[in-house]
Amino acid sequence: MLVDHHCHIDRHEFKADLDGVVARAHAAGVGVLVDISTRIRRFSEIQCVIVRFDNVYGSVGTHPHQAHEELDIPVSEIVRLSKHPKIVSIGEAGLDYFYKHSPAAAQAEGFRNHIAAARETGLPLEIHTRDADADTLAILKDEHAKGPFPAILHCFTGGRDLAMGALDLGLYVSFSGVISFKKSQALRDIARDVPLDRLFVETDAPFLAPEPFRGKLCEPAHVVHTAAALAAAKGVSVDEIARATTENFFRLFTKPKRPAAAGGA
Repeated sequence: MLVDHHCHIDRHEFKADLDGVVARAHAAGVGVLVDISTRIRRFSEIQCVIVRFDNVYGSVGTHPHQAHEELDIPVSEIVRLSKHPKIVSIGEAGLDYFYKHSPAAAQAEGFRNHIAAARETGLPLEIHTRDADADTLAILKDEHAKGPFPAILHCFTGGRDLAMGALDLGLYVSFSGVISFKKSQALRDIARDVPLDRLFVETDAPFLAPEPFRGKLCEPAHVVHTAAALAAAKGVSVDEIARATTENFFRLFTKPKRPAAAGGA
């Protein structure tokens, strides 16, 4: 079994065929999906999806692109919403200096607020970081000194210093379809050095479809191909990646129920 701990199946791209998307994931052996929040004020859209399917869970949080829009939402509200029985993580939140849709100061404040929520609830924080390695690591170190919190660097595309620094703080590192791209050798080199017990795989669907689907709409079933690329990078079997990443998921994510069975290999 595999888990796609980071996808966005509440988005408009999937509305017409959401039943099919979830069914194809299950048939491919993807036993659990987590639909990730990007705007707390649209939390109801996440709720509509997660109550519809047994093995689909959700998160609550504000993407760094929208950080400036939701700084008025207190940590206490994130914590309150996280008490929903099918909300299993916080975020996604973090720093994105590639697009800079929000001012850096707003992103940092939002990031710290979500860290506080993760620390208080014990739910893992899904961290988005792009072109912001140094500031991300600085905030992680500063916040970790205030008290540990569970977290994952989602869709990791950063440098070695960020990956190893996050591992030193007890965080996990997750790889998306980007690891399968021809020009991602540096990323595969980093993945090779991340211990199996700290690895995750994801799709970030509908974005970043792995080879051989690159350029097409990504969906959770494609995490199988991401797992294959990660296995090749580490020189282990796909089964070993599936076992390790699934065990990591149920160790870090304490609220989801382990499915009795999933389809696929």
